[in-house]
Amino acid sequence: MMEKVAAYITWGDRLLVFREPRYPESGVQVPGGTVEEDEPPGEAVLREAIEETGLTGLRIKKYLGSGVYDFRHLGYGVFRRHFYHLEFLGEAPDRWISYEETPSDDTPSPIELEFYWIDLADGGAFLVGEQSDYISEICLR
Repeated sequence: MMEKVAAYITWGDRLLVFREPRYPESGVQVPGGTVEEDEPPGEAVLREAIEETGLTGLRIKKYLGSGVYDFRHLGYGVFRRHFYHLEFLGEAPDRWISYEETPSDDTPSPIELEFYWIDLADGGAFLVGEQSDYISEICLR
């Protein structure tokens, strides 16, 4: 089974999300990706978050859990996704463009990613599909 990671990156009371301008049907997402062979998921989530966002100053705050997801109907197979809460300890703009240079599927690269911060309390309402499964673990009450 393929192993994946997802990063809920927070900066104060804000959550980092992105959309793909060329593929708007992909919806609003959080950074993440595929765990490489023999790579611990904790290392993978930091690597993927840095590669996708360009941010440094990230640290793992908490492992939130994992779930098994069946995306065979979309041609992606079955995989386990590990969810992490990462904290950003730096300065960043409100919005920026970054590029995914090594997509895990057959999408031509680079993929343009538009990153922006949203209110953490609203995160679950915006995220596509299963990406909101563990957001309640970090949302402000």
